[in-house]
Amino acid sequence: MTQSLRIDFVSDIACPWCAIGLSSLMQAVERTRDVVDAHVVMHPFELNPQMGPEGEPIVDYIGKKYGRTPEQIAESQKMIRERGASVGFTFGPRNFIYNTFDAHRLLQWAATQGRQLPLKQALLQAYHGDGKDPSNHDVLLEAVRSVGLDAAEARKILDGDAYADEVRDEEREYQGMGIQSVPSVIFNNRYLVTGGQPVEAFEQAIREIAKEASEAKGAQGA
Repeated sequence: MTQSLRIDFVSDIACPWCAIGLSSLMQAVERTRDVVDAHVVMHPFELNPQMGPEGEPIVDYIGKKYGRTPEQIAESQKMIRERGASVGFTFGPRNFIYNTFDAHRLLQWAATQGRQLPLKQALLQAYHGDGKDPSNHDVLLEAVRSVGLDAAEARKILDGDAYADEVRDEEREYQGMGIQSVPSVIFNNRYLVTGGQPVEAFEQAIREIAKEASEAKGAQGA
């Protein structure tokens, strides 16, 4: 008998490790369908909330924020491409960092339509795979259409401020819980795993949580 498992995935579209982590997590979910019935929910986190609409070159941004040289950034991106390839995510050119607030608003709406996870995956692909600007409304609407959502409704959301409060409230909630880096993955509101972990690490965590839940149920029924 499978156990119900809630997985909260706190992340930003601008984060390459979030693309790696989600791909890895979803493979682990597939591998553990014999023990869990997983429900994955996306939550917003902005790495660069003050970023302007024009974006900023990645080398300049990371250099200022983390003090890294262009050579160190190139080496880091090479490692990210290799890690992505190991979980089936192909990174393309990412030369700019962009604001992701509107993308997070659309993800809140997509949750009400039952299409949040596919939209998240489409947005990660658009930015990290195809090098597109996730703050550009045409790019966002293209992703919306690609997962079968109503582009006209999405445009109304983008033209206003719908779901802005929901995004900010969730960001404050998870920051208040101590989340300071992404991806942060919370299982059953109790167990936290951080970073773009290998598939095997997520699989082990899921199986251990499922086993513990099964044993707890058995003890209650004894």
